[in-house]
Amino acid sequence: MDWAFIAATMARRGLLTPGRPDRIVRQFASLGRWGFGLAGELRQAASRSPDRVAVIDDERTVTYTELLDRAGRLARALPVKPGERVGLLCRNSARMIEALIGVTILGADPVLVNTGLSAHQLDAVGREQELSALIHDDEFTDRVGMLDCTLDERRVEQLIAAAPDGPPAPPGRPGRTIVLTSGTTGVPKGARRPTPGGFRPLCSVIDRIPLRAGDRIMIAAPLFHTWGFAGMQIALALRATIVLRRRFDPADTRTALAEHRVDGLVAVPVMVRQLMDLEPGGEPRTLRVAAVSGSALPGGLATRFMDRYGDVLYNLYGSTEASWVSIATPADLRADPATAGRPPYGTRVVVLGDDDRPAPPGVTGRIFVGNEMLFEGYTGDRPASEMVEGLLGIGDVGHFDADGRLFVDGRADDMIVSGGENVFPAEVEDLLAALPQVREVAVIGVPDPEWGQRLAAYLVVSPGGQLDAEAVREHVRRHRARFCVPRDVVFLGELPRNATGKVLTRELPRSAPG
Repeated sequence: MDWAFIAATMARRGLLTPGRPDRIVRQFASLGRWGFGLAGELRQAASRSPDRVAVIDDERTVTYTELLDRAGRLARALPVKPGERVGLLCRNSARMIEALIGVTILGADPVLVNTGLSAHQLDAVGREQELSALIHDDEFTDRVGMLDCTLDERRVEQLIAAAPDGPPAPPGRPGRTIVLTSGTTGVPKGARRPTPGGFRPLCSVIDRIPLRAGDRIMIAAPLFHTWGFAGMQIALALRATIVLRRRFDPADTRTALAEHRVDGLVAVPVMVRQLMDLEPGGEPRTLRVAAVSGSALPGGLATRFMDRYGDVLYNLYGSTEASWVSIATPADLRADPATAGRPPYGTRVVVLGDDDRPAPPGVTGRIFVGNEMLFEGYTGDRPASEMVEGLLGIGDVGHFDADGRLFVDGRADDMIVSGGENVFPAEVEDLLAALPQVREVAVIGVPDPEWGQRLAAYLVVSPGGQLDAEAVREHVRRHRARFCVPRDVVFLGELPRNATGKVLTRELPRSAPG
């Protein structure tokens, strides 16, 4: 039963420890009045642990009381009405969290904007999302000139200082966060995130990823990214101390993990790979959890990371639209580093064949998911994703193994047909990523006048590594069918990526077979 699972999980993760009765009463009263959105979670944390450090960033340390006060003052002073949309173009900082929660306290909808967008893309997002205002870091001032009502750091501080006194009342409609899709192949879409309806969504995640109340959690993933945003939600619910850096630097991150005695790291896979590029030494002893999401773990990265940092790696497979699908624990990743794990409590995942019936283990089909945190649709007139019997199609294909572990074979629209054979580029990509000479790799399909489509492999060689195009082809030829061998093999200094680490396939150079 839900209540038994929730109570047991909350107890295991330290959320039911005794405390001052008056603070516990205020804590649960805050959730009852404000709900389980960002405003309610911040208020419950400040009620139970008012003097605990909430955020440590590059500039300052902020307690939960101070964070709530500044977010509330900003809500009372923003020149925005409830129900309107406010863009946030900010790097990871206490200022970003204050603005995000301040907007939701007001009852407006925050739109999390990717810091890697150009001025023209920002203009397009502003028009498509109908932004009434944009709160931005000063470094982005030269990109936001085409938007109306932009609020820089100085203006936000003025609003907070001039705000009238008095606690705000809950809005008639809670603010709902809009997360932009990655936009690796075009203009990003706005996905409306649901507000948790209780404790079950939190418990579904922390049951599998053992973060605890009062932990120190470093969120390296961008807060505008679905996983960074989710990490912040979890941290607030756990009354954790959040450690932030404006920009990710692997050496600085490793130092911060040790300096702040961090218990949990929230990151994207490319950050884990960059940590592994550092020479061994200085790994933090306190790290219990390194939770990653956002893209696949390439090659043997999971095994190499756990060999150095311990069995602390957890991989959450999900999407902006689905929140989560499955979670791979260290035991899952030791059993098979390529697995996406198993669905957490309250989540149903099925793999459907072409006949819309569940595929047997080992057979690839389309992945569908159902949970209480599915997105509420795209903004504007964008069509919704495919639904089958209440389950959301997330555009990926995969299979279950005989032990019930999920494997993602690739994107449905990434599959190519070469000479009449179906090929998933991700399969070849994962094979090449396991080569010790390969630091990064991307494999895509490109048009071919004879075969219809062919594979193209783009590789970044590790420092000191030696590899040529024919050796790449021969490696694939030995381990896969002939139609999986890439005809194009291109060596690059680095792969083009967006701010969340995803490869921008549209920016990969096209070349003739070499």
